Amino acid sequence: MRPLTEKEIRASFVNCTKGEATRMTLPRDLAEQPWEDLDFLGWRDPAAPERCCLVAEREGRLTGVMLRYPARARGQHRRSMCTLCLTTHPTGGVSLMTAAKAGKAGREGNSAGLYICTDLACSLYLRGKKTPAAGGERFEESLSLEEQIRRTMTNLSAFLDRLAA
Repeated sequence: MRPLTEKEIRASFVNCTKGEATRMTLPRDLAEQPWEDLDFLGWRDPAAPERCCLVAEREGRLTGVMLRYPARARGQHRRSMCTLCLTTHPTGGVSLMTAAKAGKAGREGNSAGLYICTDLACSLYLRGKKTPAAGGERFEESLSLEEQIRRTMTNLSAFLDRLAA
């Protein structure tokens, strides 16, 4: 992924108001992100612990979504697998995150969810730049890294498509 500016990130969100996008807290270390190792940018909003954000490039355009990480769900999951990168994590490492759908459907309360690495570091797990906590693992696969990245991005695109539907 190429380095993104604050303005690009805030303008990319499809499932929140411009005001919400303006008020969200961006990563403090935006300039130091390992951009060459990221397939998407994901972070937890330190000002609102129940809110996570994800920005991906799709078909030459940035798509940002605001995700909800319900407080009641924290720490309640047993060892589970991320639906994007297929990394397994011990308790709390994978969470069901939900996002309001874009447009009228979202204003009517419709949402979609996915089980994803709680720290949103799927790209780093795929590349071996980060390892899951004890009890989690990346399975050895016959797919090349490029094929694993393509699968992850296909899974993410399917989720983003559900939000736009």
